[in-house]
Amino acid sequence: MGGLGNVTGLYAISDLHVAHDENREIVENLRPESDGDWLVVAGDVAETPADIEWALGTLARRFARVVWAPGNHELWTTASDPVQLRGVARYERLVQICRDLGVLTPEDPYAVWESEDGPVTVAPLFLLYDYTFRPDGTATKETALARAYEAGVVCTDEYLLHPDPHPTRDAWCEARVAETERRLATVGGPVVLVNHFPLVREPTRILRYPEFALWCGTERTADWHVRYQAAAVVYGHLHIPRTTWHDGVRFEEVSLGYPREWRGRPAGPARPRLVLAGAAK
Repeated sequence: MGGLGNVTGLYAISDLHVAHDENREIVENLRPESDGDWLVVAGDVAETPADIEWALGTLARRFARVVWAPGNHELWTTASDPVQLRGVARYERLVQICRDLGVLTPEDPYAVWESEDGPVTVAPLFLLYDYTFRPDGTATKETALARAYEAGVVCTDEYLLHPDPHPTRDAWCEARVAETERRLATVGGPVVLVNHFPLVREPTRILRYPEFALWCGTERTADWHVRYQAAAVVYGHLHIPRTTWHDGVRFEEVSLGYPREWRGRPAGPARPRLVLAGAAK
């Protein structure tokens, strides 16, 4: 992206992972195409509040509006992080950082993008996962986790993402899903759903390690793209940027990913993806 034009766009990117110097440089060089462009950032900006504030602040100074939905990495509490908040308290600190920067979060009123086809609500979501994307042949969370541990495929969340004050991560997910359903039920007309994790199971079918799907979403959202009249769905987490269609709805996986991943792609690192064009001026 670069150079300001007259046609505005709603763009999206995720999994910036700016703790990596090469990714940080990419963020430093991101520029809008138009002075009216919005940027959706679908999680995994970084692990520390300081890095998250730097990245989102950098982008907020350039784009007309930045909308953020958290990933799992933002919620990690590492031993080296000066901020030792856990769970809900950590999330609330990040929401406050975003508000101070003018960045919209899942806790704010949903903004409306004026697309070329009319107004579209942009809804950032924070839902987590509940271990229902289970490997074939497993019927419970316990057996699915046992399979993952046996295979040596265990998400770092099990050690660093704390659900406090909820008893478990899946209990936190249940609470978030219920609250988000309540809010989305009040939205009329088309919506862009933005979540770090895919809302449907199908995109995880191509994972190299299928056990990792346990940490990739919840079956509770399988029909949300239809139920809430999604104009598009934006997500990340999988580090497999691509476009897929489900029930006639476009799903955009918009991850940048780690340098070792994007270096191997013929097109190089992913750039912000155009989700919707703006209304003609």
